[in-house]
Amino acid sequence: MEQRAGLSETQFIRRVLIVIALVALTLLLWTLRSVLLLVFGAVVASTLFLSLAEQFKRLRLPPGLALTMSVLTIFAIVGGAMALFGAQLADQTESLSQALPKAWESLQVRLQSWGVSIDLSQVQPSGLSRSIAASAGQFVMSLGGGVANVLLIVVGGIFIAASPRFYTVGAVKLVPGAKRHLMFEALGDSGKALRLWLKAQLVAMALIGTLTGLGLWLLGMPSALALGLLAGLLEFVPYVGPIIAAIPAILIAIAIDPQLGLWTVLLYVVIQQVEGYAVQPLLQSWAVEVPGAVLLFALLACGGLFGALGVVFAAPLTVVAYVLIKRLYVREALGTPTPIPGEDQPEPSPAS
Repeated sequence: MEQRAGLSETQFIRRVLIVIALVALTLLLWTLRSVLLLVFGAVVASTLFLSLAEQFKRLRLPPGLALTMSVLTIFAIVGGAMALFGAQLADQTESLSQALPKAWESLQVRLQSWGVSIDLSQVQPSGLSRSIAASAGQFVMSLGGGVANVLLIVVGGIFIAASPRFYTVGAVKLVPGAKRHLMFEALGDSGKALRLWLKAQLVAMALIGTLTGLGLWLLGMPSALALGLLAGLLEFVPYVGPIIAAIPAILIAIAIDPQLGLWTVLLYVVIQQVEGYAVQPLLQSWAVEVPGAVLLFALLACGGLFGALGVVFAAPLTVVAYVLIKRLYVREALGTPTPIPGEDQPEPSPAS
C-alpha cells in the first residue's frame, strides 16, 4: 500500500510539474509572440525566394546558384523600381502628405456649404497631419521595428531558403517519433499552399496597383503613381487594405471637385468588383481558397494579438493554419476526407 501511495504521489508531482512547464512555455511564447511573428515573416520571405528559384532550376542551374539568382533578381527588381520611379514617387508622396490636410479642410467646408452638420472641430488640418504622421510611424515601427527588423526578415528568409529541409527536420524533431512522418507531410502541404497563395497574391497586387494607378491617371488625379503603389501594397492585407488605400484618393478628389470624387469612388468600386468576381476566382482556381469569414475573423484576431504586423501577416498565417488543421485534425484525427490545396483531387461531396 505504501508503494502504491508513493507511486501515486510521484505521479501527482510529475503531473503538476508538467502543468507548470506548459504554463511557463505558454507565457514564454506569449512574451515572444512578436519575435515568432518575425520568424513567420522570414518563412514567407523564404517561400518567395524558393518560388522564384524553382523557375531558375528549369534552366538546369544548381540549387545554390538558382537561389542566388532568385535573391539577386528580387533585389534588382526593387532597386530598379526605386531607381526609375524613386524620385517621382518621393515627390508624389510628399505632395500627397501635404494635400491630405487641405483635402480634409476642403471637405469640411463643402459639408457645411451643403448644410451637413458634422462636428469636425476636433480634427484640424495640422492635427490631421500629425495624426497621419504618428499613425504611419507606429505602423512602420510595428511592421518590423524599423529597418533592422525588415533586414532580419529578409536575411532570415535567405537562411531558411538556403536549407529548408534542415529547418523543417529540426521542427519535426520536436514531435514524438510516431507522428514525425505525418508532421513532415503536413508541413510540406502547408508550405505548398503558402507558395501557391503567395504567387496568386503577388499577381493580384501587381494587377490592382496597375489598374488603380492607370485609372487615377486617366481621371487626372495628382499623385496617381503613389496612390497606385499604395493600392497594390495594401492589397496584401485583405478587406482592410483596399479600404485604407481608397481613403486618401477619395479625400483628394473631393477637395479638387465633387464630381471627380464620385468618379474616384466609382473607379475603386469597379476595380474591387473586377478583383472579387474575375481576378480572385481565377487565381484561387490554382491556389488556396480560405473561407471569407475565417479570413475576416483571423484578421481581427491577429490584429488584436500582434498589432499592425499581425494584420500584415494575418492572411498567410491563416493559410498555413487552415491547411495544418485540415491535414492533421480533419483528415487524420477525425478521418474525414478533405481536399488539401495543391493536391490533385476533386472536392468531396457533402455526403462524404
